[in-house]
Amino acid sequence: MITIEKIADVKKDDKITFDAVLFTDDGAKASVGAPTVSGAKVTGTVLMVGRAPKVVVVKYKAKSRYYKKRGHKQPNMKVKIETV
Repeated sequence: MITIEKIADVKKDDKITFDAVLFTDDGAKASVGAPTVSGAKVTGTVLMVGRAPKVVVVKYKAKSRYYKKRGHKQPNMKVKIETV
């Protein structure tokens, strides 16, 4: 299971295929792409679409009464890898 940045128009329980594979390894033979491994693809199922924990950014300047606090949640999704 991996957590990746959200891909547009993908919902929970959708099947997803990654065609641009950079590296494969089956235990005996490793293949490194230049830039990708030809013919390799990875399929998986989307388990969750949500957002990461909040990242808080604070800007502060001493002795000048300047204080700004902002928060941000990055959209992400969890994918269960099924086949390589």
